[in-house]
Amino acid sequence: MREAHPRERAVGIEHYVSDDDGVGGRLRAEDEHFHVVERERFETNPVDAPTGDYPYLVVRATLRGWDTNDFVRRLSNELGMSRGRVSWAGTKDKRAVSTQLFTLQDVDPDDLPSLSRAALEIVGRAGRALQFGDLLGNEFEIVVSDPDDSTAADRVTTELREFGDGQVAVPNFFGQQRFGSIRPVTHEVGLDIVRGDWEAAVRTYVGNPHPDEREETREARELVDDGAAWADALEAFPGGLRFERSMLHTLVENGGEEPADFREAIETLPENLQRLFVHAAQSYAFNLMLSRRLERGVPFTKPVAGDVVCFADADAPEAFPLPDVDREQRVTERRVDTVSRHCERGRAFVTAPLVGTETELADGEQGEIERDVLSELSLSPSDFDLPGEFHSTGTRRAVLVGTALDVVQEPLTFSFSLPKGSYATVLLREYLKVDPVELG
Repeated sequence: MREAHPRERAVGIEHYVSDDDGVGGRLRAEDEHFHVVERERFETNPVDAPTGDYPYLVVRATLRGWDTNDFVRRLSNELGMSRGRVSWAGTKDKRAVSTQLFTLQDVDPDDLPSLSRAALEIVGRAGRALQFGDLLGNEFEIVVSDPDDSTAADRVTTELREFGDGQVAVPNFFGQQRFGSIRPVTHEVGLDIVRGDWEAAVRTYVGNPHPDEREETREARELVDDGAAWADALEAFPGGLRFERSMLHTLVENGGEEPADFREAIETLPENLQRLFVHAAQSYAFNLMLSRRLERGVPFTKPVAGDVVCFADADAPEAFPLPDVDREQRVTERRVDTVSRHCERGRAFVTAPLVGTETELADGEQGEIERDVLSELSLSPSDFDLPGEFHSTGTRRAVLVGTALDVVQEPLTFSFSLPKGSYATVLLREYLKVDPVELG
């Protein structure tokens, strides 16, 4: 089994499925080389529908070189309204051309601004705002720049079809972006929080320099690691690192000596980032569970006794098969063959937990894996009974993701679709076999 890149092993991705050397190259050399189109499940009405019943204007935006959050900030500023009146189903990266829906509360079509690198199309009106549950998945068209051996794509595809029992499939890892592409510490901060060590969480986030950061940033982080006074560290941090500076400012004001001071420093961060810390810790544990399942040779396409499966969302289209995490079943020895047939037909999915307070671990070999990983990380489900945005009840996630894949050689281009929550880079890492930084 081929060992993963060191950056990937740091976030729990320990192996490749395919042994081939891959095509090499890099992604996102240009924004136009990474096209992503969202597919939502969201009902709209004509744009002339009464605004009293349908107060949300629905707009489809095609964005080039825009991070979703940055675009929303700019759009809301141009409209002179709060960001809270703009909603969307999925967040997209900056280095791409992305197409997705937005809902704008109490906005007239004539008020839409003209923004650079953004094409806005009015779709209609809706009675509610978009939310994450409305996202089905994403369609991708991705160009690989400067490949070393584009013919390797066929060999990798053959290996991935073997792994997926006929379908191109890979373990449904959380990609590098979940943890920080350059400085992957988000999960480490989350683990500190879940263990109740607020000071360690702050020091992990604010300190902990990485070789790929700018020298000025590394030196500031080194001050924290060396135990410098908080005021001295604050003075050293570059102005662009506003989250770190916000935390340090809180510590300077409060003294930075009591656990409550460090928790308050963490809570100065945006709520979505607070949640992300714990989500990243859950994702790291999940990645480790999948890596260990792969090491043990336990199948991903069908269950073994003790596995927990989720049945398919009956309303999801075939192109975006989604597990319904509210319909789960523990697989007994007697039911293995029956549930395996459901998995073969796309009616059920083998899962692993994103551990939280309500998580019930699997039995059998998968249960051993889950308990071993949690023991290794000194975690238990009850540890996620945390205050505020850090609390998590947990959920389950499919261990396998598959797709219908089309590959064109000149230029080397991969076209495929994935259900929501799955990462294009997790599929393409198998093809490129490069440093995750080259995957963008």
